[in-house]
Amino acid sequence: MSIRFPLQSDRIRLRPFRDGDRDAVHEVYGDPEVMRHVAHGKPAAAAETAEMVAGYIWHQEEHGYAFWAVEDAATGAVIGDAGFEAREEGAEFGYTLARAWWGRGLATEAGRLCTAAAFGELGLPLLTGVVDPANPASSRVLEKLGFAFSREVEAYGRPHLEYLLRAPSGR
Repeated sequence: MSIRFPLQSDRIRLRPFRDGDRDAVHEVYGDPEVMRHVAHGKPAAAAETAEMVAGYIWHQEEHGYAFWAVEDAATGAVIGDAGFEAREEGAEFGYTLARAWWGRGLATEAGRLCTAAAFGELGLPLLTGVVDPANPASSRVLEKLGFAFSREVEAYGRPHLEYLLRAPSGR
């Protein structure tokens, strides 16, 4: 499995994380407002962000995909992440964007780049996504990408809504 990076649209680029991205992405992961709906619902300490970036780098090397840095195409600034974590079948899709970038359709744009890679070059059979029930905007993003609500689940120690997206038939 090999993806040619960057994955790019007119407004954003996705590429594997590098060690040097820790400070920029910590601006996102350390923001309580951003993180209230992500994973455990709490901002990350700087050391946790460093561990996450190291984990993304390892996951990319191990699986050929991971959560990737999302860059503003105009400036190259890291504004968040989007990508996948391996699951027993397929992968879990997710994204996190800095608050200043919300409401511009960039999560959907990043999701389109990710799903195209997942079902194209990566050949994944299934994507899941989990959403905090208090975050209907993320549910709408997944629905725009073609994900369908599956069930309520416990994830990251709290209730979430699970969505599924299967690879197009005929593959």
